Amino acid sequence: MASSDESPKARVRLPQLKLDELLEELQARLDAARGTRDRVHSLLEAVLSVGRELDLEQALRSIVQAAAVLVDAEYAALGVITPDGKKLSDFLTVGVDDGKIAEIGHYPEGHGILGELIRHPEPLRLAKISEHPASYGFPAHHPPMNTFLGVPIRVRDQVFGNLYLTEKRGGAQFDEEDESVLSTLAVAAGVAIDNARLYEESRLRERWLQVSAEITQSLMSGSERGDVLRLIAERAREITAATLAVVAVPVDDIGALTVELAIGAGADAHRGRVLPVEGSLIGRAFSGGSPVTSADLSSDERVAADPARVSGLGPAVAVPIGTGAGVRGVALLVREAGQPVFTGKETAQLQAFAGQAAVAMELADRRRDTEQIAMLQDRDRIARDLHDLAIQRLFATGMTLQSAGRFIEHPEASERVVRAVDDLDETIKIIRSTIFGLRSRENAGAPGLRSRVVRVVGETAPLLGFAPSVRMEGLLDTQVPKGIADHVIAVLSEALTNVARHAHAGHTDVVLETDDSEVRLSVTDDGVGIAPGGRRSGLRNMAERAEQLNGTLEVTSPAGGGTSLLWCVPVKQP
Repeated sequence: MASSDESPKARVRLPQLKLDELLEELQARLDAARGTRDRVHSLLEAVLSVGRELDLEQALRSIVQAAAVLVDAEYAALGVITPDGKKLSDFLTVGVDDGKIAEIGHYPEGHGILGELIRHPEPLRLAKISEHPASYGFPAHHPPMNTFLGVPIRVRDQVFGNLYLTEKRGGAQFDEEDESVLSTLAVAAGVAIDNARLYEESRLRERWLQVSAEITQSLMSGSERGDVLRLIAERAREITAATLAVVAVPVDDIGALTVELAIGAGADAHRGRVLPVEGSLIGRAFSGGSPVTSADLSSDERVAADPARVSGLGPAVAVPIGTGAGVRGVALLVREAGQPVFTGKETAQLQAFAGQAAVAMELADRRRDTEQIAMLQDRDRIARDLHDLAIQRLFATGMTLQSAGRFIEHPEASERVVRAVDDLDETIKIIRSTIFGLRSRENAGAPGLRSRVVRVVGETAPLLGFAPSVRMEGLLDTQVPKGIADHVIAVLSEALTNVARHAHAGHTDVVLETDDSEVRLSVTDDGVGIAPGGRRSGLRNMAERAEQLNGTLEVTSPAGGGTSLLWCVPVKQP
């Protein structure tokens, strides 16, 4: 009886157990389906969120944040690859705070596992990072990381960068589904990045067009050459996010360029500098007639060795103003250290922009030539009128007085007439001298003070063993009279010769500047200084020249070595 009682119970329990298992399995499948649905929904939301961003930096940050959420990773990063495809140029992170980043130090450049993904842009999934052959380990203060998932981000046919995910939450491993989700996000990210780039390029083109219209209006309104060049340099600096803009022009025809305009950080250290065409960054752009770039100006051998002048400066581009044989100068734009290098598209825009600078300089030259021709024609007219009208009438008046003088019997009256005739003769001589001065062209084409200074410095360089640094400011060619300019050249030659003979210097600075009141020449070296009891004939000659022109000479020689000479004279002599 007992066995017959137990058999029905067993028959009832068995199906019940199978039904529970089926229900549990069904629930699990429903949960999985719901999880898949939620994940797909999250992926779609992430794609839409990333696709809405038009600002590139914000788009990149949205991509990293979405990746961390979708695969449930504790840490996420996006590394942007340099244009040459060899290392990382930018690195955005999620999960590591600023304090930890500061402790870790410099962002990765693309070595180890990150470099593996750069060299082989395919999805990479690891259970333990340290076990991979390419692993270099982590720097000090870096949080521990084991699991890893990385996928490349492609923008059209180019690998833009990589998404890196580490430490899946809950201690789980990244699986194929995680890889599939992240790869899908990477495709959407590529489209979003491309859209953001195109949007930035269109806005940049619009900005260039607006600035071009502004400069064209300035040119057509007859603005001065210096004002237009300043406007061009300022706008180019703003659009390219440069910290310094420089415009250099040739000094006559002696193989040198002088910095006519400098705006931005450290502009005073560059303004008025004289640079050789041969061997310099700006000079290469001038002689070659094409843009020249530098990844880091502070370490570029084509820049004169002057650490203080280039400290903190980074990528640079020198663009010729004009084309072919008509290059009129060079525009140099420099970014801060650590900023991105100038791209080919930026350089192309700058070339077109520099063309407007060439037009500005051409119009200014033509305007100046027209004014000079008008002035010379006016001089010729005045000289002709003086000769044909004034002199003839004065001469006739003198002849009349001479004839009348024979009929004057009173001695005193006759003497007065004779004196009047002599005065008329002197007046005629003065007018003739004035006519000669108006028509004289003996000073036309004579070299200016700037070019004479550069020539003297160039001639002295072989004696010194190095090229001195030269900076000139002010209207030296027009504001300094020729007589004073001759004294300036003599003093400069004497000062540089003294440095070459006695100073044993390794560096010399020459600064020549003028304003409405005086001209100042400074020659500074880092040599041994002036020895006590040494010969002073050269200094005495320079002091005498200063005294003749009501000026001063100051010479200082600090205990630590070096000599500083300052020669000042007024430009307007009594």
